[in-house]
Amino acid sequence: MQINSTPINPPPKLLDQVRGRIRVKHYSISTEKLYVQWIKRFILFNGKRHPAELGATEVEAFLTHLAVDGHVSASTQNQALSALLFLYKEVLVMDLPWLENVVRAKRPVRLPVVLTRTEVRAVLVRMKGIYALMANMLYGTGMRLMECVRLRVKDVDFERGEIVVRDGKGGKDRVTMLPSSVVAGLQAHMQQRRALFEDDRAKGKADVFLPDALARKYPNAATEWPWQYIFPSGSYSVDPRSGAERRHHIDEKLLQRAMKKAVQAAGITKLATPHTLRHSFATHLLEAGYDIRTVQALLGHSDVSTTMIYTHVLNKGGLGVVSPLDQLL
Repeated sequence: MQINSTPINPPPKLLDQVRGRIRVKHYSISTEKLYVQWIKRFILFNGKRHPAELGATEVEAFLTHLAVDGHVSASTQNQALSALLFLYKEVLVMDLPWLENVVRAKRPVRLPVVLTRTEVRAVLVRMKGIYALMANMLYGTGMRLMECVRLRVKDVDFERGEIVVRDGKGGKDRVTMLPSSVVAGLQAHMQQRRALFEDDRAKGKADVFLPDALARKYPNAATEWPWQYIFPSGSYSVDPRSGAERRHHIDEKLLQRAMKKAVQAAGITKLATPHTLRHSFATHLLEAGYDIRTVQALLGHSDVSTTMIYTHVLNKGGLGVVSPLDQLL
């Protein structure tokens, strides 16, 4: 006698649940990869036991292992802890009092690396093409690396001389200036970008990633010019989330490598990266006498205390202190 039974779909695997929850929360793809990586390492460290069977002792042992055996920095250790907190709170939905008592590693307070104006100029003149344009924009606007990489056509207002930075750190939007010195180069680049867009559209591959639910709300927006990335990838790639083949934005590592070569060619011994241009932007504005609240708004800092770090870089502390040795001599 044959019994008809409806097959029961097995529940998704734990890491797939993690990915699903991250996407519901609209976290970035880079955060998704990092969280999955840390959770996988935590499970392997504990002999592939399910995290629901583990507790504070295992979490603290894992974090200690990272610091003692892995020699990771405090920020990396805290990154791993954030991934585990997300796992227990958002995925396993376990109300565990010990979660709040796990001590985060104290991050050392370090001054940011800042280039002088002469050093910035020496780096920028040694960069070519699209990387030179992007580096000039980083220094001229104070944008973070990924904020520049993810710029879309609609975010630049040439008439008003403004750039709208969308979905910055903390999911906040802000407005910064568009330096007049990059306008001509950016407009020339946009003409080339428009030609590439028309070629993609002719091939039926002008579709671009849209955040959140915009693709459903505006079904045609993904193939329209205003939503295109200003700095596109040189080839098509498969979206790891949707599986769609499309032209994504440029890989940020390419700009990082180009700047590293320029810094070395300029003979600068400071460990300067594209983010150093943002630090230099803030420091040079304060040196020029701009109000710290103005600089805070341009950088997108939620608290002015974060911006205050640049007054320490200036070594003025708000008092304009002169060394007694300089006064003596």
